[in-house]
Amino acid sequence: MKIIDIGANLTDPVFRGSYRGKQVHEDDMGRILDRARAAGVVGMMVTGGNANESAQAIKLSHEHASLFATVGCHPTRTSEIEKYPGGASAYFAKLRQLIDANRDKVVAIGECGLDYDRLHFSSKEVQNRHFGRHFELTEATGLPLFLHNRNTGGDFVRIIRENRHRFTDGVVHSFTGSEDELRSFLELGLYIGINGCSLKTEDNLAVARLVPLDRLMLETDCPYCEIRPTHASSKLLPQPHDAAGTAEADGDGWCMPDSKRKEKWCGDCMVKSRNEPCTIRQVVQVMARLHGISEQELADRAFTNTCEVFFSSVKHDF
Repeated sequence: MKIIDIGANLTDPVFRGSYRGKQVHEDDMGRILDRARAAGVVGMMVTGGNANESAQAIKLSHEHASLFATVGCHPTRTSEIEKYPGGASAYFAKLRQLIDANRDKVVAIGECGLDYDRLHFSSKEVQNRHFGRHFELTEATGLPLFLHNRNTGGDFVRIIRENRHRFTDGVVHSFTGSEDELRSFLELGLYIGINGCSLKTEDNLAVARLVPLDRLMLETDCPYCEIRPTHASSKLLPQPHDAAGTAEADGDGWCMPDSKRKEKWCGDCMVKSRNEPCTIRQVVQVMARLHGISEQELADRAFTNTCEVFFSSVKHDF
């Protein structure tokens, strides 16, 4: 099984053992990547949330052959563009410079879009103004878009529709929208990124079931968006088969690694509440059951979509 995680926030300090500025355990990035490989993850897109994180994502991607980067500014971070020396033009020139110097590792423009759930970070006006600048980057580079949309009341769809001629492809990642939103995105020729947050409620599951296999991509959005026992999707996961609570292994022998609290960290375990790329297998398991197909077929379809959109023009070992 080959899987590409299109959204992994691996620049987050928690993947180096640091939580809220405190070093709790040793840097375990290598073990995280090992667990991902064991789960069938052959590639990951490390998300760039702003100029600094984009540079970090690129650096990390050069250190590991399976990692690639996105470059952009998350809507909730766009307020920093207003304060950047030289203004927006200088900020986006910096992003362009990062892209041009690393075309072998940068596979998408983003994360970019709109987020009206967290306007205390950045106003609608600021978000809309700087979302538009990302279309200049995609036009100039030919790179696809890695998109974010939360509670935008139609503004996101309107802006995409107005600018659809300016970019080739794009994925709306971490999709949690309604059936109507899904159909709007599909009509615009966009792909849909599904993770644990996409599968929380019964309503989410009903919409996720409607995502066409030729428009599906998979992600974790780690360290966020794990599938929790309280989520509607948890009932679709393989169930414990013995009193010890060992996860039932699927056909290729993979089973969910154990986890411990960060204060009791050990190298062979995940950290509780710190999602990581290997858990993408749970997303595969749930989506395969929703679509009534094998996990292998589900993973293959998403893998093909992702390679065609993001990896057709970069060297990789998939």
